[in-house]
Amino acid sequence: MNKSRFERLVAEALDSLPHEFQEQMENVDVVIEAWPSREQVRRMGLPPGETLLGLYEGVPLTERTSRYGMVLPDRITIYQGPVEACCRSSEEIRSKVRQVVMHELGHHFGISDERLRDLGAY
Repeated sequence: MNKSRFERLVAEALDSLPHEFQEQMENVDVVIEAWPSREQVRRMGLPPGETLLGLYEGVPLTERTSRYGMVLPDRITIYQGPVEACCRSSEEIRSKVRQVVMHELGHHFGISDERLRDLGAY
Protein backbone atom coordinates (compact mmCIF):
# COMPACT_ATOMS: atom_id res chain seq x y z
CA MET A 1 0.00 0.00 0.00
CA ASN A 2 1.41 3.40 -0.84
CA LYS A 3 2.07 5.90 1.93
CA SER A 4 -0.69 8.34 0.95
CA ARG A 5 -3.34 5.59 1.12
CA PHE A 6 -2.00 4.50 4.51
CA GLU A 7 -2.09 8.13 5.69
CA ARG A 8 -5.76 8.32 4.66
CA LEU A 9 -6.52 5.25 6.77
CA VAL A 10 -4.88 6.89 9.79
CA ALA A 11 -6.85 10.10 9.11
CA GLU A 12 -10.08 8.09 8.86
CA ALA A 13 -9.39 6.50 12.24
CA LEU A 14 -8.77 9.90 13.81
CA ASP A 15 -11.83 11.43 12.16
CA SER A 16 -14.00 8.62 13.51
CA LEU A 17 -13.28 9.64 17.10
CA PRO A 18 -16.17 11.15 19.04
CA HIS A 19 -15.98 14.95 19.15
CA GLU A 20 -15.25 14.92 22.90
CA PHE A 21 -12.03 12.97 22.30
CA GLN A 22 -10.99 15.06 19.31
CA GLU A 23 -11.25 18.17 21.48
CA GLN A 24 -8.80 16.66 24.00
CA MET A 25 -6.12 16.01 21.39
CA GLU A 26 -4.39 19.34 21.70
CA ASN A 27 -0.64 19.31 21.35
CA VAL A 28 -0.56 15.83 19.76
CA ASP A 29 1.27 15.10 16.52
CA VAL A 30 0.30 11.89 14.70
CA VAL A 31 2.93 10.72 12.22
CA ILE A 32 3.56 7.70 10.03
CA GLU A 33 6.94 6.04 9.76
CA ALA A 34 7.94 3.01 7.73
CA TRP A 35 9.45 1.01 10.62
CA PRO A 36 10.48 1.61 14.23
CA SER A 37 14.17 2.03 14.92
CA ARG A 38 16.12 -0.66 16.75
CA GLU A 39 16.52 1.79 19.61
CA GLN A 40 12.74 2.29 19.90
CA VAL A 41 12.13 -1.47 19.93
CA ARG A 42 14.90 -1.96 22.52
CA ARG A 43 13.65 0.91 24.67
CA MET A 44 10.18 -0.67 24.76
CA GLY A 45 11.69 -3.94 25.99
CA LEU A 46 10.45 -6.12 23.15
CA PRO A 47 12.07 -9.52 22.67
CA PRO A 48 13.97 -10.36 19.48
CA GLY A 49 11.65 -10.92 16.54
CA GLU A 50 8.92 -8.60 17.82
CA THR A 51 8.32 -5.05 16.70
CA LEU A 52 6.08 -2.05 17.32
CA LEU A 53 2.93 -1.24 15.37
CA GLY A 54 2.63 2.15 17.03
CA LEU A 55 4.25 4.25 19.73
CA TYR A 56 3.03 7.01 22.03
CA GLU A 57 5.65 9.43 23.32
CA GLY A 58 4.56 12.23 25.58
CA VAL A 59 2.86 13.19 28.83
CA PRO A 60 -0.53 11.48 29.24
CA LEU A 61 -3.43 13.78 30.06
CA THR A 62 -3.78 12.11 33.46
CA GLU A 63 -0.23 13.13 34.40
CA ARG A 64 -0.36 16.76 33.31
CA THR A 65 -0.33 19.36 36.02
CA SER A 66 -0.76 23.13 36.06
CA ARG A 67 2.96 23.32 35.20
CA TYR A 68 2.39 21.57 31.86
CA GLY A 69 3.09 24.07 29.12
CA MET A 70 5.65 25.21 26.58
CA VAL A 71 6.45 21.61 25.70
CA LEU A 72 6.85 19.87 22.39
CA PRO A 73 3.74 18.06 21.16
CA ASP A 74 3.09 14.51 22.25
CA ARG A 75 3.86 12.18 19.37
CA ILE A 76 1.92 9.17 18.17
CA THR A 77 3.76 7.19 15.51
CA ILE A 78 2.03 4.55 13.41
CA TYR A 79 4.45 2.15 11.69
CA GLN A 80 3.27 1.24 8.23
CA GLY A 81 5.61 -1.70 7.57
CA PRO A 82 4.75 -3.74 10.66
CA VAL A 83 1.03 -3.05 10.28
CA GLU A 84 1.05 -4.24 6.68
CA ALA A 85 3.23 -7.25 7.57
CA CYS A 86 0.64 -8.62 10.00
CA CYS A 87 -2.30 -8.20 7.60
CA ARG A 88 -3.41 -10.06 4.50
CA SER A 89 -5.82 -7.62 2.87
CA SER A 90 -6.63 -3.94 2.59
CA GLU A 91 -9.59 -4.42 4.91
CA GLU A 92 -7.37 -6.06 7.54
CA ILE A 93 -4.96 -3.13 7.23
CA ARG A 94 -7.83 -0.66 7.72
CA SER A 95 -8.99 -2.52 10.82
CA LYS A 96 -5.47 -2.86 12.25
CA VAL A 97 -4.72 0.84 11.64
CA ARG A 98 -7.85 1.79 13.56
CA GLN A 99 -6.91 -0.59 16.39
CA VAL A 100 -3.35 0.78 16.62
CA VAL A 101 -4.49 4.41 16.48
CA MET A 102 -7.04 3.79 19.26
CA HIS A 103 -4.45 1.93 21.33
CA GLU A 104 -1.92 4.77 21.13
CA LEU A 105 -4.64 7.35 21.82
CA GLY A 106 -5.51 5.31 24.90
CA HIS A 107 -1.99 5.98 26.17
CA HIS A 108 -2.45 9.71 25.49
CA PHE A 109 -5.56 9.56 27.67
CA GLY A 110 -3.58 7.78 30.40
CA ILE A 111 -4.76 4.20 29.91
CA SER A 112 -2.12 1.53 30.63
CA ASP A 113 -1.33 -1.44 28.39
CA GLU A 114 -2.83 -3.75 31.00
CA ARG A 115 -6.11 -1.81 31.07
CA LEU A 116 -6.20 -1.63 27.26
CA ARG A 117 -5.87 -5.45 27.21
CA ASP A 118 -8.74 -5.71 29.73
CA LEU A 119 -10.84 -3.46 27.50
CA GLY A 120 -10.10 -5.66 24.49
CA ALA A 121 -8.13 -2.96 22.69
CA TYR A 122 -5.68 -5.63 21.45
